[in-house]
Amino acid sequence: MQLRFLVIAPGTDNDHCPAMQVDEKTGDLVLVGETVTDPNDLAQLQESSGISPNESGVRVPARMRKLILEALRELEDDPTVP
Repeated sequence: MQLRFLVIAPGTDNDHCPAMQVDEKTGDLVLVGETVTDPNDLAQLQESSGISPNESGVRVPARMRKLILEALRELEDDPTVP
């Protein structure tokens, strides 16, 4: 896996760093954020899409929405990423 940094939440420090990266070989997105642990949230995730044992829910702050959209638009125009 070859990860390329795309965006990090503004105003973060080294201990709290919601971010998004892309795997340059596959085009997969990798999100860093708070792991969803609330039982009600997990139950809703399981009901709507299911969660495999090797998966987890990741909460990304709302303040990152525009940044993620901008990063994805730029990524769409990048011929080096599938």
